[in-house]
Amino acid sequence: MFTEIQERIGKYSILRELGNGASAIVYLAEDPFNQRQVAIKVANFEGRYTEEESARFRKLFLNEASLAGKLVHPNIVRVYDAVFDEDEKKNYIVMEYVPGGTLKKFCNERHLLPVQQLAMIVFKCCRAMDYAFQRGIVHRDLKPANILLSEDQDIKISDFGTAHISQATQTQLQGFIGSPAYMAPEMITEKQPSQQSDIYSLGVLMYEMLTGRLPFTAKTGVGVINKILHEEPAKISDVRPSAPKELVTIAEKAMSKDPANRYRTWFEMAKDLANTFHALARLNTEISNEEKFNRLRALEFFKSFKDTDIWEVLRSAVWEHHARGEKLQRAGEIGQFFYIIVDGVVEVARGSHRLSELAGGACFGEMAYLRDGKSTRTTDITSKTNVELLKIEAAQLETLSESCQLQFNRTFLRNLVERLSITDESLHRQ
Repeated sequence: MFTEIQERIGKYSILRELGNGASAIVYLAEDPFNQRQVAIKVANFEGRYTEEESARFRKLFLNEASLAGKLVHPNIVRVYDAVFDEDEKKNYIVMEYVPGGTLKKFCNERHLLPVQQLAMIVFKCCRAMDYAFQRGIVHRDLKPANILLSEDQDIKISDFGTAHISQATQTQLQGFIGSPAYMAPEMITEKQPSQQSDIYSLGVLMYEMLTGRLPFTAKTGVGVINKILHEEPAKISDVRPSAPKELVTIAEKAMSKDPANRYRTWFEMAKDLANTFHALARLNTEISNEEKFNRLRALEFFKSFKDTDIWEVLRSAVWEHHARGEKLQRAGEIGQFFYIIVDGVVEVARGSHRLSELAGGACFGEMAYLRDGKSTRTTDITSKTNVELLKIEAAQLETLSESCQLQFNRTFLRNLVERLSITDESLHRQ
């Protein structure tokens, strides 16, 4: 057993430790014959767990080792070699090394990937899992932590230890397997794993990468499981109104509680994703959430908001681009949205009479919120330059935290006082 970093494991020269988990230590090593870096997963469960737990970890390890040389796909981590010698306490798996980390870091609302990149990642996952399924393999634990992102932004699916392998016998694990948050309802009730159960897991991953949050959360794993079985998640469009409807539809279909309502095959899901590429191409200029946050943080409107409040606003708003001369608001229409100008200048007019101009940091249409969504617009708003706007549904504010709502109320009140003061001065000059 290798419990400490040493110079060599078999023919491989150890460079450094990459990670240390419940049942294994992973090292970065050098393969002297192929002149490449590899990751070596060394079993590390003997003497640390009960006999039953050790037996389970041993099966997981053997399951993954059994795939050595069998899955050769550009989006699946290669298993080059495996040694399992309990007499000599030498149990390790040699795998492809993928620098760059996992997708987990992109499941945070502050670091969401551009939607076209997200779509391509999920498309590649579908192709890789179809390849595995055609060889009798169901992963059973698809989640962001098991999908690696290489330095050239390609993805590699890893950790097939929990996989259901149709031709395996001795190493096959039965029962409740996987990560509860990503587990399909039928897997919770311990039914036979299928490609539909993996499709559900990938749907959860899409939800998380679109919104920055899991569809179901609770204080305990049992709580999460109960929600998966009996509740519906918040709609993606409610959590992130700017999410492309094409991707929302795919994710929600993949996450259907009834397997019969999900995609029947990986090919079908991949086909729908491919059909979004053209529509998403127009979003190539989309800026990251982190850049959006920084730009909002610099606006006068948000000067009293906490960082957490701004992130909450970003999650609930739509970022819009408008060309010069576009009519953004018309007098007489019922207001359902209000807007914060991120960049550019708009003109405010009543009929043919120009009233004022508003620039970055100003807002308009807020009476839709202050009058409970029943306000009739009294002015026309037209973009005088190219503008970027933060568009927020008035009713959406009711779903935000009390802290965030308080900041909006204070800011709106301050703006009203300033506008009344300007109007009063204008009347005095007449």
